[in-house]
Amino acid sequence: MEAAQVLLGVMWAGLTLYALLGGADFGGGLWDLLAGGSRAGLPQRRLVEHSIGPVWEANHVWLIFVLVVLWTGFPPVFAAVMSTLYIPLTLAAFGIIGRGAAFAFRKSSTELWQQRLFGAAFALSSVLTPFFLGTVAGAVASGRVPPGLARGSLVGAWVNPTSMLGGVLAVAVCACLAAVYLCDDAVRSRLPGMAEVFRRRALAAAAVTGVVALGGIGVLRADAPRLFTGLTHRALPLVLASAVLGVASIALLWLRRYLLVRGTAALAVAAVMWGWPVAQYPLMLPPAVSFRQAAAEPAVITAVLAVAGAGALLVLPSIAWLLAVQHRLPFERGGPG
Repeated sequence: MEAAQVLLGVMWAGLTLYALLGGADFGGGLWDLLAGGSRAGLPQRRLVEHSIGPVWEANHVWLIFVLVVLWTGFPPVFAAVMSTLYIPLTLAAFGIIGRGAAFAFRKSSTELWQQRLFGAAFALSSVLTPFFLGTVAGAVASGRVPPGLARGSLVGAWVNPTSMLGGVLAVAVCACLAAVYLCDDAVRSRLPGMAEVFRRRALAAAAVTGVVALGGIGVLRADAPRLFTGLTHRALPLVLASAVLGVASIALLWLRRYLLVRGTAALAVAAVMWGWPVAQYPLMLPPAVSFRQAAAEPAVITAVLAVAGAGALLVLPSIAWLLAVQHRLPFERGGPG
């Protein structure tokens, strides 16, 4: 296996972790938005805060890691994506910043109007950020990002059927993951009634995600035929695995097996994440730029792999410990909403 292939796999593993961990945080913001009025939705919002509070900043490490690896390991792809898609990427960056600021300020606010203002900013940013990131994925996957600086359409590259599908699917997946995780968090926090609330929401989100995915088949066939062919041929095992795991997740939710469904839901999303690069392999910028053409010099690739390996020895145990500690934190029923 070539060093560039290994680095590509490492980068995609980081992107998958961001989708599974950061995506669930974004989904928590959606459920915060739909929790209800200030009093009725207070218990749900407190559970969301309890679940994502200790880890939401740490999850963005994976996005930073992916961007740095793409920049150093595959600079032509980084330049093309950043210059052609700077509008949705800038909007996503504003969403990440605004979401973090609003989340922090809401917890420290004492006035109800301030909590509502920052809560709305946090929730809306949590929905818009994955949407714009999804449009970026759709633009790249559908071959609308040509090599070179700003060679693609600055609007048409991400305002198109495949990109819109990517944005909607990203929001739906984030909502489903968050609801699934919150079911288990509610049980561990000894809130069985809250677990039932998020169980119903997880079932609804799973159904919506399935409908969007099925409807997306027609969209991809008409708008991104190369991607459609790749998903229905080379990546078909991963697509089918995602579908089977999705059905298994719904069954486990119905049976209230919340710990198991965390695993199946995460694997279903991971299968979708890996189905995309498998479908278009060896291309990074369809229809012509392969990972070999985009890769930096071998010495650079080797150096990046060495640094990533050393960093993994430090970061992965730390994040695992953080998640373990977060799972043991007691749920505080009081405090600001």
